[in-house]
Amino acid sequence: MAEPDVVEREEIAVQLVRVPDGIEHIRRAWDELEARVPLRGRRFLGAFDPGAGEYLACVQVREGDGLVPGLESGTLPGGRYLRARLRGEPPAVYDLIGPTFDDLTRGARVDSARAWLEHYRRRDEIDLLLPVL
Repeated sequence: MAEPDVVEREEIAVQLVRVPDGIEHIRRAWDELEARVPLRGRRFLGAFDPGAGEYLACVQVREGDGLVPGLESGTLPGGRYLRARLRGEPPAVYDLIGPTFDDLTRGARVDSARAWLEHYRRRDEIDLLLPVL
């Protein structure tokens, strides 16, 4: 993992599958989302809300997109985030997400009103985004 940096992000309109926290639920959410939305050329994000104990598997809405049947629409908030970039082959890189978020929270002023984000940039590259004050 590279040294974390602080970034400003804009609010993002998404369509999503909402599940309780837990790896089996998260896997199911991604399977459901990927079955409904073509993977090529789309931006995918995960959002974890520790306070609500929920995970959202999301696809960014593009201009002209209609609501995909079976998905909810929503928004991921913008603002300041502490960003760490993970690189590695799936599924091994996914095992780094939890421990890396744990590292990011140490000493950070976490904004508990916003979800923790995973931006899947490529198959083997994930930006982890911790909301900070």
